[in-house]
Order: sequence, then structure tokens, then C-alpha cells
Amino acid sequence: MTPRIKKLIGMVALVVGVTVYALIVMMVGQFRLAQSGPLIQLVYFAVFGLIWIVPAALLIRWMERVNPKP
Repeated sequence: MTPRIKKLIGMVALVVGVTVYALIVMMVGQFRLAQSGPLIQLVYFAVFGLIWIVPAALLIRWMERVNPKP
């Protein structure tokens, strides 16, 4: 697979994945934490606001990996 195609696939996956993840986290936070205090909400959104970095970093690492020539 050429680096250009890998980057295209990776960027589309990253944009779609982060968008879907953010919508799910917001919906869960809205419905589950509606009656919680502001400290609980702050911790929830801080933690889940940073968790997306792990799969994004793995995807970016895959996009940047060079395939050996046969």
C-alpha cells in the first residue's frame, strides 16, 4: 500500500472515529451525569476527552510506518 493511500485511509478513519467517539461520550455524559455534581462531570469529560489520544496515536503510527520494498 502506498504511503499516500495509507494517509488518506488513516485521516478519514481518524476524523470519523473521533467524531463518533465524541458524540457517544457527550450522549453518555448528558444522560448519565445530568444529576451529578460539577466535579464528577469535570473528571468524566477530562478523562474521556483524553482517552481518544491512544487509538489516534496508534493510527498515526500505522500511517507513518514505511512498508519494506519486496
